[in-house]
This record gives sequence, structure tokens and C-alpha cells, in this order.
Amino acid sequence: MARTGFCGSRQLLDLHMTDDRQAPLRTWANSCVLRERRVFAEGEEVAPGQHYRPPQESRWVQRLPVSAEDGIIMDYGPQDESDTSDVYEEEALLKYLNRLPGPPSLREMMPGLLRREVEVAISKLGLLYDKTYAWDIFSDMMRSQLLCTLPNADLPKHFSDTTRAILVDWLIQVHEVFQFSEETLYLAVHLLNRALRLIKVSISGLQLLGVVCLFLAAKKEECLLPEVSELCYLMENAYSKKQLLRMERRVLTGLKFDLYHCPPLHFLLISASIARCSDKVVWMARYLLELSLLEGQCVVYLPAQLAGAALRLARRILQEAPSPDGEMAWCIASSIHIGSEATLLSIMQIMAMAAARAHARETRATFIKFSTIQTLHVSVHPALKAAPGLLGLSCPQT
Repeated sequence: MARTGFCGSRQLLDLHMTDDRQAPLRTWANSCVLRERRVFAEGEEVAPGQHYRPPQESRWVQRLPVSAEDGIIMDYGPQDESDTSDVYEEEALLKYLNRLPGPPSLREMMPGLLRREVEVAISKLGLLYDKTYAWDIFSDMMRSQLLCTLPNADLPKHFSDTTRAILVDWLIQVHEVFQFSEETLYLAVHLLNRALRLIKVSISGLQLLGVVCLFLAAKKEECLLPEVSELCYLMENAYSKKQLLRMERRVLTGLKFDLYHCPPLHFLLISASIARCSDKVVWMARYLLELSLLEGQCVVYLPAQLAGAALRLARRILQEAPSPDGEMAWCIASSIHIGSEATLLSIMQIMAMAAARAHARETRATFIKFSTIQTLHVSVHPALKAAPGLLGLSCPQT
């Protein structure tokens, strides 16, 4: 696929294809509130280990109660005076982690191990410059992902899942041409899923809506943006600049200027780093995760559930021998994949069917994208055609 500009223009500049690129976490970092610090009176001595205790009315910390059904972190909670701010994360996870298999001693150690592994993973991946706030940001990710799902997978009457898949496949190709970051693609598809349900648009305006969602995502995530004229050229000048900008205003008004999204890719990378997964497993999981963008059924699942299902299915497809500390690391990483086993299995079945027929579908942009040497040719792995059989499903006929 060509990686050049349009209409004979010069090649587009790119700041994202360097080896040391970092995934943008501006949204997460900006959402973190500075911690309260005590201002001591002049001449007052601070004893070793002394901590600041704010007044009772302001003693609100991020305690994360877990729902009984799927173990999803839901809300804030007030802290009693006997509690300390150093252990609120452990309390948040104990209810969920106590249900994990393993000896009691391991379950008691899990919250502390998970916190350390998350901090190391985020630092290693270069997602944050100061790992002091790594756990706070991760906790915010777990809570805010509830805003990233849709109540159902139903589309407006005059649209179908096939029409949506064709549009998303075309957006993936445009995303590749402009060499945008992966976060931009996931945000663009998320905005498209919401806009389809909130804005009245005809079939003839569907492509314009998709381009506008990609343009808005790029404005939020990218450093360099394409010209509006380039976007119009991509649509064979079927729409004018004025029409594109008018649609942009409609989308922003319909979404109430809420462009937040917690991409499942970040959950996947953090989990894979904690689990000590090989590069082959990571690329396979990324391929399966991007295939889920084409599946309309996946819009109802949480980002952490999508990431967990992709990573589990990738490990099952490749069947790599575990390293000596791999099982322990995977046990820690699995605690991030909230939700019941039935939910994860449903997602894995959707991904397995999509991967098995990806090579023969009309929407093949993701298949081609992950067939290169840079992605370790994961999309052409022979085991993918039999992936549904690993989950007890019948393999599609080609």
C-alpha cells in the first residue's frame, strides 16, 4: 500500500514511525488529579514516616468496589479513618482476585504483584515518563473504560453490519496511507460507532461521516494533520470542503464534544508485557484485536475484555512453550481481564471466526497490513484457518 501524499504532492511528514515512538497517554495524564500535600508551618518538624491526613470531609480516595457479576470496577467510595491511602488499590482488587484459582498465599500476594508489574510494564512500554502515577492512571483506565461501550450492537435500519465493515476497512486503508498511530484508528472507529447511533445520516453520507470521525481522531491524537482538500480527494471530490466541515460540526454537536476513548490496544500491550509474551504472540493478538473492529458485535464489550480475549486466543493459536516464569506472569496478567469466562469465550469465538475467513473476505485491509515482515507475517499463519476448531466451532468453508 502506497505511503505517499495525494495528487502528486510531496510525501506526508510522519512523526510516528520511528523505533522509539511512544503511545500517547495525554488523555490519561490530563485526567489525573494532583495529590494533596501538606504545607507545614514554619519551623515545624516532620517526623520520619509522618503522613498528611486531610480533614474528614475531604477524605475521598479512589477505592474501587467490584461488582458481583463480572468483577468490573465501578465507582468511588469514602475511606474510613482507619484506612490508609497506601492500600486502597489492594482493597479494590481483593474481591476479584480472591476468586482466582491458586493457593491462598498466592491470592494474598496478587494485588501487590499486579501493582508492581503494571508500573514496570507502563514504564517499559514508554507510555508514561513518571511511573509515580502509573497505578493511578491504570486504575482510571479500569474505571473509565465503562464509558467506551455501547448498550447494544443494533445499527439504524438502513445500515447493515456488512456496510459498516466495508467502511471500517476503507478507514483502515486511509489510516495506513497517512501513517497515523494505532490509537487514532481505534478512536476513529469508536467515534463512528457512536455517531451512527446519534446522528441521522443517509447511505450517501456514510463515507463522509467516516472521514470526519478519522479527522477528529487525528486532531486529538496526532501531531501533523492532513489538509481538508486531501481528505476530499480521497473521496474523489464527491464532497466539498464546506460539506466536510459542516459534518464535523454535526458530529461534535451530536457527541457533545466527548471524544474520550480508552483503547483496548493499551490494555493488550500492558497485559502482554506483564505476561512476558513473545513478539509473535503480541503481533498475533494485535491482529486479532484489529479484526474485531470490523465486527459489529464487539461494540458491547469492554476494552479490557477485548484485549484479554485477543491475547488468550493468540496464545492458544501459536501454542508456544511457556517460559519458566511464564505461568506465574500469565496468572498476574490474567487478573486484568475482567469479566466472566463465558464473556471472554464469546469474544474469542468472534475473533476466531473473523481470523479464519479474513483471507477470503472483501474487507482485507487488516489481513494485508499484518502480512508483512514487520508484523512477522501473523495474518498468514496456517493455524488461523483452524482457529474456530480450537474453541469447539466448525471451521468456515473456503
